[in-house]
Amino acid sequence: MEDVRRRLAAEHEQTLARLADLTADHDSVVAASLDTNADDEHDPEGTTIAFERSQIGALVRHVRHHLAEVDAALGRVEAGSYGVCEGCGSPIGDARLEALPAARLCIGCAALVSR
Repeated sequence: MEDVRRRLAAEHEQTLARLADLTADHDSVVAASLDTNADDEHDPEGTTIAFERSQIGALVRHVRHHLAEVDAALGRVEAGSYGVCEGCGSPIGDARLEALPAARLCIGCAALVSR
């Protein structure tokens, strides 16, 4: 279980770094928009600043959700329930946990949820 704990801790740190990068990107886009009088809404050259902010915002929300999932997985490790499906109570396969260390559901329950 110590390997799992280390792997999740590394995933946590990588996710925090990704969040910091995205936050810096967002801040850069906002700062760039403050320095210009451009009418980006009607700019024929490409995407608008609002669109870029929206894209980065969506990525930030996704990364924050992933961070919460990793933290929850760490909590399950501490509680002794890591690797047990929250849907049916069966073990989550090793291959699934290898691919998705924060998985809450076995592949069967995950397939049911995605339908």
